Amino acid sequence: MTVRKMFLLAVVVVPVAVVLWAQVWPAAWWLFVVIGPIALLGLYDVLQTKRSILRLYPVIGHFRYWLESFRVEIQQYFIESDLNGVPIPREFRALVYQRAKGQKDTRPFGTIMEVNQDGYEWINHSVAPTHVEQQDLLVKFGGTDCQQPYYAKPLNISAMSYGSLSKNAIEALNLGAKMGGFAHNTGEGGISPYHLKHGGDLIFQFGTGYFGCRNSNGDFDAQLFKQKAALEQVKMIEIKLSQGAKPGHGGILPAVKLTTEIAEIRHVEMGKDVLSPPNHTAFNSPKELMLFVQELRQLSEGKPVGFKMCLGKRSEFLAICKAMIETGIKPDFITIDGSEGGTGAAPIEFTNSVGTPLKDALITVNNALIGAGLREDIKVIAAGKIVSAFHLIKALALGADAVNSARGMMFALGCIQSRACNTDHCPTGIATQDPARVTALVVSDKSQRVARYHQQMMKNLAELLGAAGLKSLADLKPAHINHRLQGTIVRTFEDMFPTLEPGVLLDASKRPTDWNADWQAARADCW
Repeated sequence: MTVRKMFLLAVVVVPVAVVLWAQVWPAAWWLFVVIGPIALLGLYDVLQTKRSILRLYPVIGHFRYWLESFRVEIQQYFIESDLNGVPIPREFRALVYQRAKGQKDTRPFGTIMEVNQDGYEWINHSVAPTHVEQQDLLVKFGGTDCQQPYYAKPLNISAMSYGSLSKNAIEALNLGAKMGGFAHNTGEGGISPYHLKHGGDLIFQFGTGYFGCRNSNGDFDAQLFKQKAALEQVKMIEIKLSQGAKPGHGGILPAVKLTTEIAEIRHVEMGKDVLSPPNHTAFNSPKELMLFVQELRQLSEGKPVGFKMCLGKRSEFLAICKAMIETGIKPDFITIDGSEGGTGAAPIEFTNSVGTPLKDALITVNNALIGAGLREDIKVIAAGKIVSAFHLIKALALGADAVNSARGMMFALGCIQSRACNTDHCPTGIATQDPARVTALVVSDKSQRVARYHQQMMKNLAELLGAAGLKSLADLKPAHINHRLQGTIVRTFEDMFPTLEPGVLLDASKRPTDWNADWQAARADCW
């Protein structure tokens, strides 16, 4: 007999039994207080047509949905190990928490990583370690055409918009940046009052939606941009071409997280999901992108201007390189976002299966710029699952000049990786606009955690460089990082990913065969 049939039989038999029992013991009538709601719920389950489980298993089927509602928490707190949690393992989440809180971040008894496992990576130390001062790690952004260069720390806050994050989270991040002397990327949602309140350095980012610098048609508004770029806090300008977690898709701010204030800042309508279009309207080709970079540099009175992208077709990036060569216009920096980058909301197919991972993208971009003779004039920023100093140093060894971290900074704020960013139910007040949840995040406390985490990251970066016998970031090369390919076969990053000779792509007789087809396909006047 099925559960459904048993329930229907019980609905008939149990009330009759209670009535008969009540003839002997009048208090038995109170059983209907318990039985009645259960019977009504069960009847509803049997009659509803949307959930087969409840039709077949009335009442008890609800336990399945109840257990499923906190599956993530059960898995995170009781099942996952220190290394198998995703997207960021507990080992590294705990590291950020400890450093942000000023707690002991050392580990006893040896590594829990399997050092003989394929894919294990490490940096070789030197028998003659050096001492590296943190103040010697500054990176200059701004080429020959830049009138207001910016000296940045090698680690900064990656793009996260007000709207995706709460106002208190934005305030805490910016105050932390102010305290630590590093930069805070606004994200494509525009500059809010909470970015400006504490005076931390800003990287003003805008994307295809031109939020904060758009006209009534949703196109780029030069005068609005000029007003924002003129702010003293704005140190650099970043054009977002694509994002690692959803390249080719455009940003998404669910309507549930859209407030009147956010709508006014972004110049969008209330009551609808805020969707950034996949394409820019301010330019339509690599050459036009370079001309747009030049226009922004003029409008911002010479501040560093660059663009952010998740690498897709290699030929398209080479087309951008050709546009730089043909126009003579070069961005001051390029931010490369790996496909493993984080997001508040993305279609699963895009976040899982579109775009180039950071390591592969960095290698390609760095080599393309070197091969085209452009690398000396352009800084490269890396972004994508970087939360420890070793993650940072690997990205720098592969060609990045600096690194942006989003999830690392979110952990410093108190993020518990509940993965509820797109629901407005963030349990830590970070990725929500719910007033009750937002007030749970105390700016004065969390800002100190952000600054402390950053300071410890810089300290450990300097110590890693010193342990390797290096004196500066410029001394760090791909040859310093080792990767276990298989068994006893170990290769350095330089062995695995050889660096091109400067300018080699410009000479057809010397151009590597595996680059030739993409170079020939690349055109500066179209994508």
